[in-house]
Amino acid sequence: MTVKLRKLGEQVVVVTGATSGIGLATAREAARRGARVVLAARNDEELSKLAAEIAVAGGFALAVPTDVADPRAMEDLRDAALDRFGRIDTWVNNAGLSIYGTLDAVDLVEARRLFDVNFWGVVHGCNAAVAALRERGGAIINIGSVLSDRVIPLQGMYSASKHAVKGYTDALRMELEMEHLPIAVTLVKPSAIDTPYTEHARNHMDMAPRNPPPVYAPKVVADAVLFCAEHPRRDVIVGAGGKVFSVLEKIAPRLTDRVMEATMEKMQKSKRPKDGGGDNLFMAPLIEGRERAAHGEGAAKVRESSVYTALALRPLASVAALVVVVLAIGGIAFSRR
Repeated sequence: MTVKLRKLGEQVVVVTGATSGIGLATAREAARRGARVVLAARNDEELSKLAAEIAVAGGFALAVPTDVADPRAMEDLRDAALDRFGRIDTWVNNAGLSIYGTLDAVDLVEARRLFDVNFWGVVHGCNAAVAALRERGGAIINIGSVLSDRVIPLQGMYSASKHAVKGYTDALRMELEMEHLPIAVTLVKPSAIDTPYTEHARNHMDMAPRNPPPVYAPKVVADAVLFCAEHPRRDVIVGAGGKVFSVLEKIAPRLTDRVMEATMEKMQKSKRPKDGGGDNLFMAPLIEGRERAAHGEGAAKVRESSVYTALALRPLASVAALVVVVLAIGGIAFSRR
């Protein structure tokens, strides 16, 4: 069935992991465009600051301290949103964390916590969202990763969790469609993004981690997420760099293994010494400054846009533009003849 979504300015949008990175950029941009936002994260103090920031700018926000690994907490988040705003239109499952290091360096407690947040947090969020959207409809947007398609070494456990998110999201989409429910389910797969992701990750390497280039600004992902809040899309990769990863996995997986084995260790290690603390695996990290919460450090160049993603989100418009260009070139050539 065709799912009709409200304009963003008329929506109530729930965002998990709202106090940093992609979640923060998405919440800010949604509020700026007129949506009422429900902010979820573990850090109560940062949530309150963000809600106040949005209110000062003329927006509407509700802060709900939430650990996505707790299914009851996610139900409470849903109920708080419904009590305050009367409905939910879009639910963004964004909260996540990572671990750097070889698989044998990651102990079972760490691995289980990572899956509790990255995978089970999405499951709990979807369960809560479906119950709220079943009658009126809306959108569920899960934040996966290009590593949902292609594993890289030294982030094996994170890659595994994002593969699980993709599998769950695809199954959920089909089952909701089989029930003819008016709920759009989208998987957004970001490439490397300029957020505090590397600083907040548990690190078992001998040096501080970094994102391999190309690196994109968090607003590029936020714009894609909010586009999908208004226009149903099955999935979208944010950044051409991630699309290359995905294509290589499909056409030459073994060759891609070899290339990554030769390059990815160096590309994921910075020249900065390992700091030994500050990760968000079990506790919400300290955040120094509002902009530091949105952006990371260490990326030599950050891309503020992605032509590939813009075209992927608007395929019909892209084809129409291409036809116009071809006709224009043909007309010029004909007139010169």
